[in-house]
Amino acid sequence: MAEVRQHVVSVIPDDEGKEKFKKSSDVAFYRRQMQGPNLQHRALLDTLVLTERGARLELLNPDTQTKLLLSLSPCKNDTVRILIDELQPIKARYRVPDVITGELQCEQLRVVRQSKLCVFLSWSSGRHQICVWHFPFRLEILCEDKVMVTFNSRSKLWFETLQDPPSSSSHGSELPEDASLWKETFRQFVDVKANGPSSVGSDLSLHGFSHVFGLPEHADGLQLRDTGDGDAYRLFNLDVFAYDLHRRLGLYGSVPLIVAHKPDRTLGVFWLNASETFVNVHYRSADPQDGETPRLKRRRREPQTDVHWLSESGLIDCLVLLGPGPQQLFKQYAQLTGYQALPPLFSLGYHQCRWNYDDEADVKAVDAGFDRHDIPYDVIWLDIEHTDGKRYFTWDPVAFPDPSGLQRHLEGKKRKLVVISDPHIKVDPDWSMYREARDGGHFVRNREGEIYRGSCWPGESSYLDFSSAHTRAWYSRCFGLGKYKGSTSSLFVWNDMNEPSVFDGPEQTMPKDAVHCGGWEHRDLHNLYGFYQHMATAEGLVSRSAGLERPFVLTRSFFAGSQRFGAVWTGDNVASWEYLQISVPMLLSLSVAGIAFCGADVGGFVQDPDPELLVRWYQAAALQPFFRGHSAKETKRREPWLFGEEVTARIRTAVQQRYCLLPYWYTLFHQAHTCGLPPLRPLWVEFPTDQSTFSVDNQFMIGGALLACPVTEAQVKEVKVFLPGSNEVWYDVHSAEEHKGGRTLSLPVTLDTVPVFQRGGSVLCRAAGGASCTADLQLLPLSITVAPDPQGVAEGELYLDDGHSFSYRDRKSFCRRRFSFLSDRLLCRAAGEGETFECDTVVHTLTVLGLKRKPSSVIVHVSGAKDLSAAFEFLESCFTLTVKNLELRVLTDWEIEIR
Repeated sequence: MAEVRQHVVSVIPDDEGKEKFKKSSDVAFYRRQMQGPNLQHRALLDTLVLTERGARLELLNPDTQTKLLLSLSPCKNDTVRILIDELQPIKARYRVPDVITGELQCEQLRVVRQSKLCVFLSWSSGRHQICVWHFPFRLEILCEDKVMVTFNSRSKLWFETLQDPPSSSSHGSELPEDASLWKETFRQFVDVKANGPSSVGSDLSLHGFSHVFGLPEHADGLQLRDTGDGDAYRLFNLDVFAYDLHRRLGLYGSVPLIVAHKPDRTLGVFWLNASETFVNVHYRSADPQDGETPRLKRRRREPQTDVHWLSESGLIDCLVLLGPGPQQLFKQYAQLTGYQALPPLFSLGYHQCRWNYDDEADVKAVDAGFDRHDIPYDVIWLDIEHTDGKRYFTWDPVAFPDPSGLQRHLEGKKRKLVVISDPHIKVDPDWSMYREARDGGHFVRNREGEIYRGSCWPGESSYLDFSSAHTRAWYSRCFGLGKYKGSTSSLFVWNDMNEPSVFDGPEQTMPKDAVHCGGWEHRDLHNLYGFYQHMATAEGLVSRSAGLERPFVLTRSFFAGSQRFGAVWTGDNVASWEYLQISVPMLLSLSVAGIAFCGADVGGFVQDPDPELLVRWYQAAALQPFFRGHSAKETKRREPWLFGEEVTARIRTAVQQRYCLLPYWYTLFHQAHTCGLPPLRPLWVEFPTDQSTFSVDNQFMIGGALLACPVTEAQVKEVKVFLPGSNEVWYDVHSAEEHKGGRTLSLPVTLDTVPVFQRGGSVLCRAAGGASCTADLQLLPLSITVAPDPQGVAEGELYLDDGHSFSYRDRKSFCRRRFSFLSDRLLCRAAGEGETFECDTVVHTLTVLGLKRKPSSVIVHVSGAKDLSAAFEFLESCFTLTVKNLELRVLTDWEIEIR
């Protein structure tokens, strides 16, 4: 309790009313850029050089005579990279490594026309063009002769050049006249900048767009708000306990991606910078503004969104993703930063966590409780108290004397254990891991060159420098079974506190003038810290299995590309209806920005939910990608059976329905892994031309087939559900009732009601029967539900593999089956070629919704076998056909004919 209180107190205003965390007005580089003059740079068109990777030319700041180098790289996936660096820096500026997954395949540019005013460059057979204007410098990106994006449209380009320190020995003690630029103070903390102010920034105008999304992680709505009414969106990873809602303060992770959407185009802007970053968003109507040029006024026939990026250091590395649709954009972004890792199947089941389960007996009792109450689950978790004095990779010898035996007990029931591993290492010279890290040079250092020390759960701690490949390799080896005593292959990992959290640090994180390998300041790569720990942990689990098994790692801190390593959750939320409500847009924002395996703590991490809130949270979270109950140690115990049989029954139903739907979830994650499509989708992703969907963030699509509108308010008797698409039909998954799209449905609800609708035109696979965990689920037959569209057509897909290994990748050991419904026939066929996976999975039940006539017979055709007549039931009240006892192998071609 004392530790919790310390943590809570550290994030609230102190007695002087000073807040723990900065507002944008508290940040010097933000003030300089916002209050400074607009610097009208010149593009020196006579320096233009075409290269194999695009083009480069010089920019000149007339006021300072500073020259910058602009590089333009059009890529073959309809992405444009804009890179601006100093022409002659005194030393290299930080370029974010390891986020972009490979060398970009660039196309060659050609000059279309050139004058003293501008130069037009073209690529992609002339479909796309870039126009660079001489003065004031701006850069327009055109698609089929229409301007989509203007870079530096309002002359916000800002680039502070690096400077030599005043004294190589003083490291800031002898400051120049403009000393405030070299040293910044916030509360009692002093930040010394080794090479002076080095911030960068620019603005972009997105023409025709009035809806933009992205920039996770913020506890706010899905659509980004106009920042003219307050602080900018801040991207600076922080440990914010019980964070305030509807604020733009940066939370645990950062993805500097904005996605803009309008009916005929989706595009993205990815600002690849890992330092503290602010983003201002301003929506402009179609009306001309005072002071605009005639050219801009003519363009004002459509709305516009202006986006202003400001970063503390690094360089300008801006990638514009041109879509044109949501699916193409998601793929373009995944090609840049990596596809979502295909998770092991068990990780899509339910996870039970608490800070902390007391001992081995407590873990076994909770595990047995799930079986006793017939609630499936796959993973139980241990927080920091499982260790020996907060030393990670150790076990409390009293509470957990036989950790490998505990894991074997769980593995005997086909379940897993997850333990926490934070980035801080207790300063303890008697501990071998501390000595190894110290002697191996694996710790971050302070600006004086000594090992940096800060306070966290163990007390005085040092922090591993995960930006070092050498350190990551060492850390990965720590997960080896021979090294990590008491671990087994069924142990998986949770990275927490990796913003990094430093209880006595500025804004409860690491000082920006701490030094990483290569001499880089922490300010340059702060937002990458958790990304690198996540990477090292995932690689450690893969190495532990000799490269055979997929890892599962949850991280609190993240950056663009973290999707390659595992899952993310929304941190220390609160047991209140408002936090349940905000979890939906928070997860949608993460999904839009590529972090597809995401979830929020069920029930709220702090405070105690009442039974109604707990039930509603389970119902909502069962329809979201990562499904974990978690609570702080000062809260009351809240295992699902502790609130009475009615509550237990409702939670059991929600969890069981999650498990029934896992074949569909797993298929969706395969799509995310191969195509970049997130399983959880805003409505506009599936209905891109329907403007009534653009601002909806209280309901969502699960893939393309299911629409969910979880109940997130107390004691409601009716909810309003918007069913998009005037030409669509929707089927209530519980009643099978058919509804036309393009309208808002008033739906009566009880505490048992979870509004979910299957989209007409889809075929959905579920597991038929009950299971105690995902391993049992794989043995169950399937149930197929066909929901025809108004033309009587439907399609769906099923992905299967062994659920845990890399055989799907290395030996193509998987299968994809396509189900097509047309002319009252359901066909099962292969969806690919050369696949080698073998399984005995069968289809047991077929349900066809919206069938307008009673069939006379149902005939099953199997290749190479005699046709069979199947028994069926038809409910005229809801026009539903059900065929049972089919026993049709999924891997066999067959069809079912309804006569």
